[in-house]
Amino acid sequence: MNRWIALLSVVCLAAVSQAQSEGPVLKPLTVIRAGTLIDGVSNSARRDQVIVIRGNVITEVSDAASAKIPADATIVDLSRATVLPGLIDAHTHIFLQGEDPAQGGYDIQLLKYSLAFRAARATVSVRRALEQGFTTLRDVETEGAGYGDVGIKQAIDGGYIPGPRLFVSTRAISTTGGYPLEGYAPEIEVPKGVQIIDGPVEARKAAREQLDHGADWIKVYMTHRSWVGKNGELASQPTLTLDELRAIVDETHGWGKKVACHAYSGEGMQRALDGGCDSIEHGLVLTDAQVAQMVKQGTWLCPTLSVYYTDWAAADSPAGQRDRKRASAHEESFRKALKAGVKIAFGTDMGGIPWTDPIAQEFPRMVEFGMSPMQAIQSATSRAAELLDMKGRIGVIAPGAYADVVAFTGDPLADIKVLENASFVMKDGKVFKNVAVLSGKLPN
Repeated sequence: MNRWIALLSVVCLAAVSQAQSEGPVLKPLTVIRAGTLIDGVSNSARRDQVIVIRGNVITEVSDAASAKIPADATIVDLSRATVLPGLIDAHTHIFLQGEDPAQGGYDIQLLKYSLAFRAARATVSVRRALEQGFTTLRDVETEGAGYGDVGIKQAIDGGYIPGPRLFVSTRAISTTGGYPLEGYAPEIEVPKGVQIIDGPVEARKAAREQLDHGADWIKVYMTHRSWVGKNGELASQPTLTLDELRAIVDETHGWGKKVACHAYSGEGMQRALDGGCDSIEHGLVLTDAQVAQMVKQGTWLCPTLSVYYTDWAAADSPAGQRDRKRASAHEESFRKALKAGVKIAFGTDMGGIPWTDPIAQEFPRMVEFGMSPMQAIQSATSRAAELLDMKGRIGVIAPGAYADVVAFTGDPLADIKVLENASFVMKDGKVFKNVAVLSGKLPN
């Protein structure tokens, strides 16, 4: 026995000695030369910067003139490009594809498409997002695909498919009469695009189930249908009661997570604010008092402007009047919230818009309605990171942040549409896309 113990000791000492002689395994070193840097936080761009990355973390950012570049570093030359942090879309639906009404619209996915087929399409959605420079998404429900977003997130994190880092909301929650599928014979039980609850007990249980199955956020629908009211206002149907919402918020906050509330206007909007929602999604009609309440409570607004300018019905129809009222009221509310200092995060509702369209189409709308180009960029970088409780880790080019780095040819501060064409995409220290950037006007 003593002989075996002695032999084992020799083997262990030899292994330790070998490990010590080899030293620690260093992570790969990458250096990016940035012609112009918009770091996600500063209010002005910087010229001729060097970004040092060790593994998947940024370790240093400095002027090129004073930077010391290690001999063993891999150099990425973006000296003719504008470099930004990886962009963040805080409102997407990877399981939606902007369904064509002529091909069955929303309903066909739940009635005829298998979950495997829908998951396969979602893998294309996340790849397209990453190709466009969006390295993080908050996906706000699967529209009847259950916990499929958790599976897509696991596949991305495991390296099986390319895609952004995901913050997922799984099934979402509404009430009876508060979500499609609708309009079928009452004796036929059809699937719903969300988890339906009635009463605070069911509400709390639904939140627990979704959190237990991997939800990073809980999404609730505080309004459903909308129409133009008798006085020309945008009216919308409230869904959850205040007690139901408070049960969800209390449970979710107890898990250290947050609640996103789809809310258009009226009573449903007010319940969302009084019930403690962390973010208002869309916010088509915000009164002065509600804007003040959002500022006081620190409630975020994720407006999703562009989606309300697509597929308008005929102007003389009730649906067409509603569509146009949604857009005009939304613009007014956005301007009001921006002026008052409401915290605004970039979101698009992609999925409601086909994933073949540019995600960055949202930026020109934000600028048109009052944001400076830099404010719009910050809404999709450091501000969105703050919403996601990832301040300093994503949405910024700074020491300690994850190495999510994107680049564009041209000057987005002069023409925000430049952000529709990413030339370089790095996520978590790994280059996903690199189109040679040889020319282009850069910011002064």
